[in-house]
Amino acid sequence: MGRHRPRRGKATKKSRAGLKVTTGETTDGCATFVFHKGKVAKNVQQLVRDMRRLMEPFTASRLKVRKNNVIKDFVSAAGVFSVSHLVAFTQSETTLYMKLIRIPRGPTLTFRICSYSLTRDIIASLKTPHMEPKQFLYHPLVVMNNFSGKGMEFKLMTSMFQNMFPSINVEKVDLNHLRRCVVLNYNAEDQTIEFTHCNIQVSPVGLSKPVKKLIKAKVPDMSSYADIAEYMTRDGNLSESEGEMDGPANEVTLPQKLTSRGNVEAGKSAIRMHEIGPRLVMKLHKIEEGICDGEILFHDLFNKTDEEILKLKKEKEERQQLKEERRKRQEENVRLKDARKRRSEKSSSNTKSVKRDESHTALDTSDDDNDYFEKEVGVKPDPDILKKARKRPAVSHGNNRRFKKFKQGGSVEKKESKTPATPFKKHLRKGKNIRH
Repeated sequence: MGRHRPRRGKATKKSRAGLKVTTGETTDGCATFVFHKGKVAKNVQQLVRDMRRLMEPFTASRLKVRKNNVIKDFVSAAGVFSVSHLVAFTQSETTLYMKLIRIPRGPTLTFRICSYSLTRDIIASLKTPHMEPKQFLYHPLVVMNNFSGKGMEFKLMTSMFQNMFPSINVEKVDLNHLRRCVVLNYNAEDQTIEFTHCNIQVSPVGLSKPVKKLIKAKVPDMSSYADIAEYMTRDGNLSESEGEMDGPANEVTLPQKLTSRGNVEAGKSAIRMHEIGPRLVMKLHKIEEGICDGEILFHDLFNKTDEEILKLKKEKEERQQLKEERRKRQEENVRLKDARKRRSEKSSSNTKSVKRDESHTALDTSDDDNDYFEKEVGVKPDPDILKKARKRPAVSHGNNRRFKKFKQGGSVEKKESKTPATPFKKHLRKGKNIRH
């Protein structure tokens, strides 16, 4: 019998329905593959797993990568799974790189990672980590700061980071699904990008600490108080850290009611962000057309003139033309080889047919000889007269025996062959020189 399927309650059905696109975001073409290429350290492998967790739910969390997989393998699989971006980590002897690839025509952005922190390291440094599993059921927001440069690289970086995550319709979005955010801050002094992953927490404003405990259904210990009024009016109900965090900069009026206690519609609440990792500090290294094999549009170390760019384009065209000629020559060689093979097969079949015709002709010739003899002599010929001579059996030259056997007087004796055996090999074993 099959296993009994457990019944699902209303809350479970609602939570599963929340996984679908019901928050007003557009998820078409926003899935990603996160993987490492080549041999990397164990910490880099853990960083890849943390990045997959960050990109959930629109990513392949259990993607398995083999050592012989190349970029073309992931590009071919991307069309089947509607993947729009590839995030590839590569490591050299001194530096770690992260490639962001747009599918299917590029471009490819390569970042040099200056430093990074894993999720486990950041959580270990926090007093109260906020790692609720349900927050990973919804995609994170993208907050970008200082990406207002005039260069072409700023436009490409902005477009790449924004399109990696689903877009949001502000009028239809459900605030209960906004649990995480990815913050990208560009530092113009050293041209680095700070990549952080934070949890979003909304708390009501204007409530004392005892009231918040009662709202959250936590029964406090009031054994030391004579009355509940004494508990509510005691001093130090608000901690210094909470007072410092709240202020006009992070206080908002909620347009919707949230599922967390105390956050009602049209009420004031404070938005707090807690880092949950991973954290990256990276710098743009280069931008390429296509998928890792096109023209270099930007490089942080080399600035080439227009003449050098034209020269490189010309050399690239010549290489492509030479490659095309070699490919055509190879196809022509394959075609000629197949034609020769077909001709040889045809000639062998013709040779076999000629041999069959000759055997039939030989039989017909023997019949004609019998008729001619009977016509001239008037008597049928003796079968032994026109009998064909037996062919001498082929002599095997592989067995060069020095002696041969013959019969004489009923006894078998050995007789030395006329050709004497040369002692060349015998003297060679002894190391002697032979002169003829």
